[in-house]
Amino acid sequence: MSDIRARFIGRLQRGLFPAVPATFRADGTLDLAAHERYVAWMAEQPVAGVAAWAHTGRGLLITPEQRGDILRQWVAGRNGRTIVAGVGARPDADSDQQYRADSLAMAEQALSLGADILMMHPPTRYRGRDDQDAQILDHARALAALDAPLLLFYLYEAAGGIRYSLDVLRELLAMPQVIGVKMATLDSPTTFQDVAVMIKDEFAELVLVTGEDRFLGYSLMCGASSALVGMACACIAPQARLLKCWFDGHMTEFCQLNQFVDLFGQATFHAPMEGYIQRMLWCLADAGVVPEESAHDPFGPPPDPAERALIRRRARALMAAG
Repeated sequence: MSDIRARFIGRLQRGLFPAVPATFRADGTLDLAAHERYVAWMAEQPVAGVAAWAHTGRGLLITPEQRGDILRQWVAGRNGRTIVAGVGARPDADSDQQYRADSLAMAEQALSLGADILMMHPPTRYRGRDDQDAQILDHARALAALDAPLLLFYLYEAAGGIRYSLDVLRELLAMPQVIGVKMATLDSPTTFQDVAVMIKDEFAELVLVTGEDRFLGYSLMCGASSALVGMACACIAPQARLLKCWFDGHMTEFCQLNQFVDLFGQATFHAPMEGYIQRMLWCLADAGVVPEESAHDPFGPPPDPAERALIRRRARALMAAG
């Protein structure tokens, strides 16, 4: 086992890592005071760490200055927790070279600010190209050259990511800097199953991280050893309890609690899928964690206010169950 794997794999095992949103106002400005309040609240939650700059945090869409302000607050308020930072670039970069350079710059910024683990956003610029597989591998090698722990992010194409063949995934997982893969397939449980079996059989020392908000409990049954999910940015305690029940073998409570987690996921993660960030921000505002005026996602589709009542009921039921 490489030194990086020996030092960092254990920090992910059995842990819950919320993919955290940013606190924007309706006019698109970032409310750092509200964000600091959210960071302070998160420091008291039963989580192993957080994932900043992930899809939930709009890491590829916000400015480098905004990224810096956000990550500084998470590092300052980490309370001993592990900080994962999503790294990548916008696929509309001027060239492949610029796309690679932007990804490296984001990774270097994350490390300089105190992030512990880099999570490689799906390199969607290469999707569907004849050289897709070669470009994916070169992209990962460039990030691995920073010699920091690297968590792969497998987001299935139907969910807006890029599909890794099992052969490519094997080459990625063999890199000594790679400590595991986060799977978010959403509507393809079979893809999750196939990768889970491969990791169990060929890379058992690595971490399979579930990002499956719509089948969180089942993904644990399939072999996930930790969770990094946007759904956990709110209503955290019962989701943390779900993981603990599974890993400690309390199956009756696990099954009972999983029903409420699934109902919450169904209310917040559905078409249009990009709307889930606004729905999670509603949950945080309803719970009084962030102010209503700073619970906006300026990058997603216009929210349907009629959804909010159902989300509020499901959130309350989940918290009562856990």
